[in-house]
Amino acid sequence: MQLKDRVVLITGGARGLGYATAQAMAREGARVIINDLRGEAAVKAAATLGAQHIGLPGDVSREVDVNDMVDLAIKEAGRIDILVNNAGIGDSFVPTVDQSLAHWQRLIDIHLTGTYLVSKTVAPHMIKAGGGAMVNLNSIAGVMGLSVRTAYSAAKAGIGMLTRTLGCEWAPHRIRVNAVAPGYILTEMVEQMIADKKLDQTRILRRTPMGIWGRPEHVAEAILFLASDRAQFITGVTLPVDGGYMAWGAPSDAYPLADLPTD
Repeated sequence: MQLKDRVVLITGGARGLGYATAQAMAREGARVIINDLRGEAAVKAAATLGAQHIGLPGDVSREVDVNDMVDLAIKEAGRIDILVNNAGIGDSFVPTVDQSLAHWQRLIDIHLTGTYLVSKTVAPHMIKAGGGAMVNLNSIAGVMGLSVRTAYSAAKAGIGMLTRTLGCEWAPHRIRVNAVAPGYILTEMVEQMIADKKLDQTRILRRTPMGIWGRPEHVAEAILFLASDRAQFITGVTLPVDGGYMAWGAPSDAYPLADLPTD
């Protein structure tokens, strides 16, 4: 029960990595508030965790929605001890010259501006309470160069720097700000990308030193660690959760195809 009696707000938490994180937090004793653009889905996801958990609607890219969401969370739970900025949308895998400005702006608005807005809105409540922990969702795309992932990569790179700057700025207030950078995690979204042939799963496994796909619970456990008191002297960092993907630099396969697991 690492998070007993803590209140956690998770944006974009109705499915995927956000929901896996909500499950892990609830398991460790936290009261979880799930936000999602799809309000009904947020309520249903929260209900699966137990009656004390809450689901709230809201678009993290809209300041009025964020203000309402945080106000409701404080009204219902009294405080926010932990914030997980997870809300995000997938990329189009379209060459940069063919991408629309609207596509670029939407990804920046959701990922980067959303993280900024929710963080700055929650921070005063944490400062008043004497501290807290924030964990942002970066990505290997925010650290490495991935072609045709222009807007997504730029947004995630921005989150990486936002994590560092806020981690430094709010450290005197005992607010820790960290991030995780997931590699290729087998979520519903990624499974659809594989089905649409936007991702080649064999090539990804050959490029990953551990030779396996990440699972949502791998990311959730890393977020749980950074949010917990076990990480009380860690702030401003991005923790890769990628099976060694970003560490590999040789011009050969990281995991030979002949040795790929069959499960």
